[in-house]
Amino acid sequence: LSLSSLLLHQLPCTPPPPLSISNSLDTSLVVQRRRRATTTLERGMGMGDLSLCLSILLSAFPLLLSSSAFVPEAEGLLLPSDAARFPGAQAWRLIRELNLLPRDASPRAPEGDAGERIAERRFVLPGIAEGGAGGGGASLGDYAHHAGYYRLAHSYHARMFYLFFESRNSKKDPVVIWLTGGPGCSSELAVFFENGPFAIAQNLSLVWNDYGWDKISNLIYVDQPTGTGFSYSPDSRDLRHDEKGVTNDLYDFLQAFFAEHPEYAENDFYITGESYGGHYVPAFASRIHQGNKAKEGIHINLKGFAIGNGLTDPAIQYQAYTDYALEMKIIQEADYKRINKFVPACESAIKLCGTFSHFSVLRHKKEV
Repeated sequence: LSLSSLLLHQLPCTPPPPLSISNSLDTSLVVQRRRRATTTLERGMGMGDLSLCLSILLSAFPLLLSSSAFVPEAEGLLLPSDAARFPGAQAWRLIRELNLLPRDASPRAPEGDAGERIAERRFVLPGIAEGGAGGGGASLGDYAHHAGYYRLAHSYHARMFYLFFESRNSKKDPVVIWLTGGPGCSSELAVFFENGPFAIAQNLSLVWNDYGWDKISNLIYVDQPTGTGFSYSPDSRDLRHDEKGVTNDLYDFLQAFFAEHPEYAENDFYITGESYGGHYVPAFASRIHQGNKAKEGIHINLKGFAIGNGLTDPAIQYQAYTDYALEMKIIQEADYKRINKFVPACESAIKLCGTFSHFSVLRHKKEV
């Protein structure tokens, strides 16, 4: 299991209600119209009890954990066609409570509106200890943090949510995008529990992460594919079921990001991820390479990618699990033999993934 999966398993069955941060926002609002129906929103954060990102993280957990409440069951199975019902009223309520939608943006874009639309806020996190690692005296105000949505150009009405943390070192540092796996795990988990700028202290305040990747890179976290975390669409046609759709959306996201932040377009660019990122990351790198060759939009200065704990080929990787478990004395010899009997059925199910036939294969094996 990835770290994000372990964290979700440790949460209580009945999560706390979503937190509202509306009272902690200043009343000042700057709205600037830009070309091609682009809207930029910037708000300052007041000194509320919890930070914006902590509110995002805690508010996202009920959405992630209660998805079954929105999806009907068919013989105990979650069917792909049911995924369109997932966002529901709760997702919209969370988005509105976090004030992440511009007041003049409709959930559905006007017909014929081909331009991207951005709802972005530059924010400040209250409650974080001032001073960098070792008392270096760095102030939180010295670094820019952004949160917002980009409309995906080739979708029907999809908006992709992201957090962007400028480097604590230099704006010329590489741009790094992080993709948490799943599929369907929000990348905000990595912000606070893996490689982000901050960690959550015992008293629920935020402290600098001395090993945050933003110390040497400009760091982007994206909720993807659409329907994950705070990325949403009211149109079920925007839900993706293959790597081509996922990577096309990510490519559109990057094009919108670099169009809005051209000062980073020439920086070196790296793709990173974990777990199911073993599928996302190489496919996304290939899509960028193809886009650069075809001279599509803004050239992305791709330099490499990295995968941690990657799921790349389960038919090969899963076979090693029982060997590892036996060697580490997690299971006994009898367990080893019993589990390995299921390997052929699991391999068949992997090959048939996305069809209904693999369920019958597993049921048949269970009956035998």
